[in-house]
Amino acid sequence: MGDPDQQDLAAVLTDGNLKAFGRLVEKYQLPVRGFLLRLVKGDHALADDLAQDTFLTAFRRIETFGGHGKFSSWLFQIAYRSFLQNLRKAGKATEVPLDEAELPPTAPRDPTAAIDLERALASLRGEERTAITMCYTYGLTHSEASAILGWPLGTVKSHIDRGKVKLRTLLITGPAEANS
Repeated sequence: MGDPDQQDLAAVLTDGNLKAFGRLVEKYQLPVRGFLLRLVKGDHALADDLAQDTFLTAFRRIETFGGHGKFSSWLFQIAYRSFLQNLRKAGKATEVPLDEAELPPTAPRDPTAAIDLERALASLRGEERTAITMCYTYGLTHSEASAILGWPLGTVKSHIDRGKVKLRTLLITGPAEANS
């Protein structure tokens, strides 16, 4: 395992060490929750539920992590699948207004810019928002995002390119111009 979390993973895999898994949860709970919060457009309760599902699934299926990639990528894949499963159960994506007082932990420092960015991200198509969040917020490579999402590499790149163009337009001219 070339992952920096290898000691904790080994402890969980060999004897189900709950403290070791707790350290992994502690390390990744904010990034996973922030990722899910963006996907659900600011619904904090839903993001918390999905994050909890993500970590429960990860614990139950930890033996399927083969160590051939980063643990964080495997975890984001579980989070994304949990999000998709929730969408399927709901029957459709629901539009959740962003509460300006509660921004994800990855938002810019300037409150006005943070609100503008979150609104702009929330207005993107789900695929664009997901790809941009994975690559620009969490620093995953296009290849890592491709593996997590199960999309071809070119599709990830296309969603990022289209999303960046829309974000640029939204942030410069406002929502009316970006949708035309």
